[in-house]
Amino acid sequence: MKKFILLLFVASITFSVNAQIITPQPSTSQKISQTIGLTDVILEYSRPSMRDRTIFGGLVPYDKTWRTGANASTKITFSEPVTIGGKELEAGTYAIYTKPSLETWEVYFYSDSGSHGVPSEWDEEKVSATVKSEVFKMPMSIETFTITFDDITNNTANMGMLWENVYVAVPISVNTDATVSKSIETVISGPSAGDYFKAAVYYLDNDKDISKAINWIDKAIEMSEKPAFWYYRQQSLIYAKSGDKKGAIKAAQTSLKLATEAGNDGYVALNKKSLKEWGAIK
Repeated sequence: MKKFILLLFVASITFSVNAQIITPQPSTSQKISQTIGLTDVILEYSRPSMRDRTIFGGLVPYDKTWRTGANASTKITFSEPVTIGGKELEAGTYAIYTKPSLETWEVYFYSDSGSHGVPSEWDEEKVSATVKSEVFKMPMSIETFTITFDDITNNTANMGMLWENVYVAVPISVNTDATVSKSIETVISGPSAGDYFKAAVYYLDNDKDISKAINWIDKAIEMSEKPAFWYYRQQSLIYAKSGDKKGAIKAAQTSLKLATEAGNDGYVALNKKSLKEWGAIK
């Protein structure tokens, strides 16, 4: 009986230690994914609500830097470079901070996104872009702070921020045309030397049509301004597999010469081993 009571006592202690009460967060989190042209944009932020409070000029003071939401810093990630406020931002993640006033907001894209809220020491060198946006008064109230992507085209979008009776938009531009044009030129111009090289090596390694592998490795070398020693190494192996020992030896000798000049002992050893197997050296 005593043992049973002891077990109950231990179980009750374990339950009291491990039990946790789960309640909703006052400011819920949201993660938005939006594509603008060919650029993927991901936004992560927390959404406080009005709850009968005066927001701008009250809970959020005018002319002071605000974390633009609640809890951790609001973060935005771009998969490609974008232009904001006439300044190009590299692909990556930025924190968004704002300085609201009655008629305009200053919006900052901050390169250090690791702070929990506004940094204790503001570093102007980390401000990657700044935008001054006009405040538009809305005819209704928005209870919960909301960020949207509006007016989306292939090259532009507005990042909208709404709360209380205020709407503020930040224009974002992407260079979709440059990306598409580059893609078109690449496809129209045909495979590169690297493409031919990869195709040839794949056919060699997977025992596929060796005649195609020969054609592709030869094109890879012809298209290269200065073919690397590993190109000639693969050419020698492809030729050897096709039964062209003379061609294999010539390619291996070239690979050996270039590898020696480059100081790559690994390829030097590989080429010497192959040349010995093919009777070119003793």
